[in-house]
Amino acid sequence: MKQSTFLVIIIIVIALFPVYGQNTLGSITDDETDLYAQTKQVNQFFRRFNNEEDKFGNRYYPGDSLYRDNAFRKVYLEMLFDKESPFIQKGLKEEFINEVTSADNPVFLDFHGNNWFAELPTSFKYYKKKENLLLFMQLEQENLGYKWVITNVYFDKFLKQFNKGDKEVIAGTFLHPMSHELDFMNIYKVFRDPKYIEYYASKTFKPDYRTLLFYEVKMGNMEYVSVGPLKFHFFQVDGWYFEVTFFNRPGNNSGWLISKLYRISDSEKDALIRFYLP
Repeated sequence: MKQSTFLVIIIIVIALFPVYGQNTLGSITDDETDLYAQTKQVNQFFRRFNNEEDKFGNRYYPGDSLYRDNAFRKVYLEMLFDKESPFIQKGLKEEFINEVTSADNPVFLDFHGNNWFAELPTSFKYYKKKENLLLFMQLEQENLGYKWVITNVYFDKFLKQFNKGDKEVIAGTFLHPMSHELDFMNIYKVFRDPKYIEYYASKTFKPDYRTLLFYEVKMGNMEYVSVGPLKFHFFQVDGWYFEVTFFNRPGNNSGWLISKLYRISDSEKDALIRFYLP
């Protein structure tokens, strides 16, 4: 199976890691209990990834000697991975860490930047039957601040209402180019079989599932019930995709951790990002 297909299937279907308090890298590993401290908040994951605070939650700022220090990052990034994940290859993880901590071109995550998305499983009552939906969300700037907004919706009941291009059906679903000369008296064809109505739209037509969700909620046909386990999808590192999931389990390797890691091409990145956007 091609990697790009595999990635699409996968998607569909933090206080910084403690700096030990010394200015030499060798002292970091003296107390791994501190290093493995649970990454409890998503913003802590960002700061740990970037090496922007110490083990007590004290922030490093530009000009501080350890601010975004790549030697420390190499150690701390290792701790940001789910060590039980079957989706992370050791060699690939090492390549990723080496790339983002490169002395010539280090890469840092930007909480207010683009190309990272939240995936929120939700339950709704849809015509009195409980259904599961996925809401995809992104931070959006508004005035001097930011807010989370819904960028897309995945709901199989919506998807099944729209056909994907049956060639035989398409061949018979069109309005003749001279229809205007007949005052479009043949327009009835569009509405004769609602199952294929979208075939009469322009080539650029793309169903907006957010609008369908909002409409059904407004009409009282859909009612929110609950949310499920949250996860995040990151595309901020060129050539890479990784997923961040919360692990609530005994031991030190817990909290918000990287649970999946893949190399991706620019075309794969564009295709995957379009999945989260309208």
